[in-house]
Amino acid sequence: MAKRLERILSLDDFEKAAKRHLPRPLFGYVASVAEEGDTARASREAFNHYQFLPRALVNVSNVSTGTELFGRRYAYPFGIAPMGIAALTAYQGDRVLAEAASQAGIPMIVSGTSLTPMESLGGEAGSDWFQAYLPGTPEEIGALLDRVARAGFTKLVITVDYAVPPNPENHRRAGFSSPLRPSVRLAWDGMVRPRWLMGTFLRTLWEQGVPHFENNAATRGVPVLAKNANRDFSGRRHLGWSTLQQVRDHWQGTLVVKGILHPDDARRALAVGADGLIVSNHGGRQLDSTIAPLVMLEEVLEAVQGSVPVMIDGSFRRGSHVLKALALGADFVFLGRPFNYAASIAGHAGVAHAVSLLGAELERDMALLGVTGIDALGPEHLRRTGMAG
Repeated sequence: MAKRLERILSLDDFEKAAKRHLPRPLFGYVASVAEEGDTARASREAFNHYQFLPRALVNVSNVSTGTELFGRRYAYPFGIAPMGIAALTAYQGDRVLAEAASQAGIPMIVSGTSLTPMESLGGEAGSDWFQAYLPGTPEEIGALLDRVARAGFTKLVITVDYAVPPNPENHRRAGFSSPLRPSVRLAWDGMVRPRWLMGTFLRTLWEQGVPHFENNAATRGVPVLAKNANRDFSGRRHLGWSTLQQVRDHWQGTLVVKGILHPDDARRALAVGADGLIVSNHGGRQLDSTIAPLVMLEEVLEAVQGSVPVMIDGSFRRGSHVLKALALGADFVFLGRPFNYAASIAGHAGVAHAVSLLGAELERDMALLGVTGIDALGPEHLRRTGMAG
């Protein structure tokens, strides 16, 4: 395990290793982007439109990467975004991510499409953040929220950019479906990845049985491997701002709205009573040709006027990327795929290594920039080099 991680020198290296480790359908699911991939490219390219303006001869003997969010102190200003079916890409992947994040002193958002019951992921050694896709009726929504509260989560993240599933074209090209359909090709894809087959899939079946979608609703969902079962997303088309108001009225903890890009939507979320926002285009997986979150960050910040924390995700892979978002005014950054890949190839050690790599980059870049604390970052440390977007 340690030898495999010696070759991982950046977060992008995890993706290359995971492509060799995971079966084609599973890697295709995690890496998938909508249609032509324009949204994903825009997110990555947006970082190039901002360049640093370092200050010289600053005493950087003591650089602190710690930051506070919702009254809690974290070791770094970044955390793990919600990711579905992580228990198929890594053995007990949801638990690995939650526990590794807790030990590293960063937050991890448990996904509503995770395959591990939420009740076993919360608590002191796990996570207190849960992300939900809302079911279709008020009764179902209330039952889900009650379950999340009983499981011990205090921060609820509602994803609002999933009215309908995206174009499944690229999933189908990779051989992925949800649930996975047994087939000769699927079996072959697993057999040519023996390390994953033995260490993740067969081990999971032997010790825990066939995984199910555990957290979409108040009750257990369909199995992740099934010939005839289907996951039903059709009930979300009619959900609107009144639905979010229902959530706010019901949920007593911290409410974060994820999937905000338009400043008017940011204002509406605040009017409903959101305690925080995540500026996001869903990792480029939803609507193609969508603008990059980094480009819209300043407009969203202007809309909320510092009234709530504004977080962001979208193609962050380097400490310098994180610093650019923080300098523009973001309070926190979330990353998804790199941590999924890290868990898949090396479990807990892989996630810890990913946190260490990104944290070291962040601390080093802060010193080179001439900044000793996260709170000292600001727009004065950046210059635009072109029109972003």
